[in-house]
Amino acid sequence: MTPFLPSPRPALLAAALALACAFGPAAAAPAPLPAGVQAGPCVEGICEYRLGNGLRVLLFPDASRPTVTVNLIYRVGSKQENYGETGMAHLLEHLLFKGTPTHRDIPGEMKKRGIGFNAETSLERTNYYASFPANDATLDWLLGLEADRMVHSDIARKDLDSEMTVVRNEMENGENSPAAALVERVRSTAYLWHRYGNSTIGARSDVEGVPIERLQAYYRAWYRPDNATLVLAGRFDPAATLGSIARRFGPIARPAEPMRSFYTVEPAQDGEREVTVRRVGDIRLLMAAYHIPAATHADAAALAVLEDVLGHVPGGRLHKALVETGLAASAGGGAEQMRDPGLFSAIAALPKDGDEAKARQALLDQLEQIARQPVTAAEVEAAQQRLRNGFELAYTNVSSVAMGLSDAVASGDWRLYFHQRDALDKVTAQDVNRVARDYLTANNRTFGRFVPSQTAQRAAIPAAPDAAVLLKDYVGKAAVAAGEHFDPTPANIQARTETVVIDTGGGRSLKLALLPKKTRGGTVSVTASFNFGNVDALKGREVAGSVAGALMMRGAQGLSREQIDQRFDALKTAARVGGSLQSARIDLTTRREQLADALSLAAQVLRTPTYPDAEFEQYRLQAITGMEASRQEPGSIAGLALAKHFDPWPAGHPLRALSLDESLAALKALKLADVRAFHRDFYGTAEGQISVVGDFDPVALKRQLQSLFADWRAPQAFAPIATSYTAVAAEQRRFETPDKPNGVLLARANLSLKDTDPDYPALVAANYILGGGTIKSRLGDRIRQRDGLSYGVGSDIDADASRDGRDDAGNWSVEAIAAPENLDKVERAMREEIDRLLRDGVQADELRDAVSGLLTQREQARASDAAIAAGLAGNLFYGRTMQFSADFDAALKALTVDQVNAAIRKHLKPDQLSVYLAGDFAAAAKGGSPAKAPATGAASAAGDAGAGQ
Repeated sequence: MTPFLPSPRPALLAAALALACAFGPAAAAPAPLPAGVQAGPCVEGICEYRLGNGLRVLLFPDASRPTVTVNLIYRVGSKQENYGETGMAHLLEHLLFKGTPTHRDIPGEMKKRGIGFNAETSLERTNYYASFPANDATLDWLLGLEADRMVHSDIARKDLDSEMTVVRNEMENGENSPAAALVERVRSTAYLWHRYGNSTIGARSDVEGVPIERLQAYYRAWYRPDNATLVLAGRFDPAATLGSIARRFGPIARPAEPMRSFYTVEPAQDGEREVTVRRVGDIRLLMAAYHIPAATHADAAALAVLEDVLGHVPGGRLHKALVETGLAASAGGGAEQMRDPGLFSAIAALPKDGDEAKARQALLDQLEQIARQPVTAAEVEAAQQRLRNGFELAYTNVSSVAMGLSDAVASGDWRLYFHQRDALDKVTAQDVNRVARDYLTANNRTFGRFVPSQTAQRAAIPAAPDAAVLLKDYVGKAAVAAGEHFDPTPANIQARTETVVIDTGGGRSLKLALLPKKTRGGTVSVTASFNFGNVDALKGREVAGSVAGALMMRGAQGLSREQIDQRFDALKTAARVGGSLQSARIDLTTRREQLADALSLAAQVLRTPTYPDAEFEQYRLQAITGMEASRQEPGSIAGLALAKHFDPWPAGHPLRALSLDESLAALKALKLADVRAFHRDFYGTAEGQISVVGDFDPVALKRQLQSLFADWRAPQAFAPIATSYTAVAAEQRRFETPDKPNGVLLARANLSLKDTDPDYPALVAANYILGGGTIKSRLGDRIRQRDGLSYGVGSDIDADASRDGRDDAGNWSVEAIAAPENLDKVERAMREEIDRLLRDGVQADELRDAVSGLLTQREQARASDAAIAAGLAGNLFYGRTMQFSADFDAALKALTVDQVNAAIRKHLKPDQLSVYLAGDFAAAAKGGSPAKAPATGAASAAGDAGAGQ
């Protein structure tokens, strides 16, 4: 399609080259210019002027033409519509003919003067145009009308109501067109965020429901002199006309509020998209659309030539490949010229009995396989000649030029009309083949199909009643019984908890912690863990152990996976039964009435898993797929590198860290018999911990727990695998992860630290201050709030725990996400904040706030019965009571600034930090991430409101 000019083919406008070149010197302006008018550049007989209020004026006098064309262009279209405003620019176009206080019947006054008039709205401009036999009085009147309705149009409710049926009918007329319906759906699918995806006609609900006040506000925002360009072409006196324009438009004030700006950038498409439209009709349509650069990009002219090579009738490639072969009745294309990146499109209409599959393949081959038959110099020269002819023919009609400038104005500057023409002559076959290769790709494609049907097949969604009407007489069911007032302090939890030790023989025992209390709805929380295995017995069986636990609820004796799910649902129980290398676990949330049956079902699942073949293969496929999916993920790559570097275990040890490929190989080699053998050789429940918190009968429960679990001894006695501090040299590594716009920073250093060490409370408080919260912590304040580099950043202190109190494999770590180009800045800021923490220490107010926050968090955790149950089970395992928690709380409260600073300087050694960075650094080095995100935190902070913090 010829850029900025009408075309016989159904296409969108092609783009122009960048405005870097000179457009030629300004021509002599009428002298003297009216007060407040400035002269601008002139090109080939068209001269620009600007009024003090920002209105641009383009005069194209031609004495040979006995008519005058006036075209007033506002840079507002569907691109400028927000949520709930779709179709508003087009609605305003209609209402501006309804009158002003001084022009009550605009169409009648136009007709009386013999003025032909109309208006149109597109994606990014609305223009009002009129043509009439040259007459100074008529011109002056028309200028007065346009100035008047620029700011004084009624935009009244009564006019909107009366015009609604007209607009609705226009909408319905467009909906009748299969091509219009398909183009609309393809656009909305191609654009995820940019408003080029909205149709100009708008959504019916927006058009019918828009409040008049919102429409009036939209009018005031966009109909203003500094957002308008007035074009006049034909037989008129330039000096007199410029005086009339200044007199009519000059008094309109430029609004104090600046023009609204738009900053949404459509991200690069990352894969094929497809949409199908099914409606009553007899024509079958296919359409392919590809994102291309904006009008001022250097590739615009080559894309215009490519469009002509493909879409020209009868010599274009699409016509020859689709129409002449009988695959399509017609075919064409278009390359849009827009201020922002637009679409390169091709569409084909198929015969009623046409072969859609063959036509689709032929269409895509012509678009995406040009490299097989490159565009020749002869094809380029022919296209250039046709495009030149279009320009030259249009320029013989000044009225046509006045209208043709509309899209150039909307694209950024009226001179693009000429600049694009000149740029076409410089295009080579090499340029055309390059843009085809770069933009017409499958990953950049949105494909649309219009499939005709004999009857409409749509799932109409009925209107729902107003909530107030629906709930007018609603009273609800009986209130759920409330629980008792329970004070979750460590002392009260311990006082209310009964601890029972059941001797199961052979030096083993099953320990119970039972805390009966009245709860809302009679709820009960159960946490049970059972211990087995030792390091020697587990060697070589770690993968089987992991899968054995993961498959536990996928089948049990007499029950399929679905039946287990249905049974727990019938018991109103949330259940998880599984296992790991050295333990099996049951977690239940149920009610008093269902507790006994839920426990029996959980015990059955734990003791008699069937490990069905189909479930095993399904799990293996899911696990392998997940691992493969993580292969290029920055977090996974950095995490595996960190794990391998800090891995203290020798080859063959059950806790040895495996690479991704090692894990995949082990999973692929695993046999179902190995999984079943692991359950047979290791599982048992005679040694473990069970805690129950909630509404239950402790006497009956103790009896049932002993019956269900005390007699099943694990074949391999439990011996915890000891862990100890290992010094690890610091390393720094970077990993390239192509096409990943979000990068990851991981940092870690090992510490000799137990949760019983006197310094542990101080280090917990120090970590809370350093990075205990993304929003509020030193790392959060610096990296997210101040520098705007990361959505998420934090640090952690991990202390070891063991039954004998000897294990001390602690560590401290930092984790952050950021755009790859910002990761070095994140690391630098992290190190500066850590250095500041060691150099200056914490302040008294920081410590006070940290202790208060930590104590509140711990208190809040104890408000959950499930958390209490988990804590009691942990105490049973380590041989502790709730006094351990009370002592830790007391230690936090007693902390001093000196204690915390001393612990920081003793344990935290920045030079021991290993740092791992992963991201698409190559794309960042070229000037941007794969999907460019805001460089600062403004947009991210706004996102927190919806996504949580």
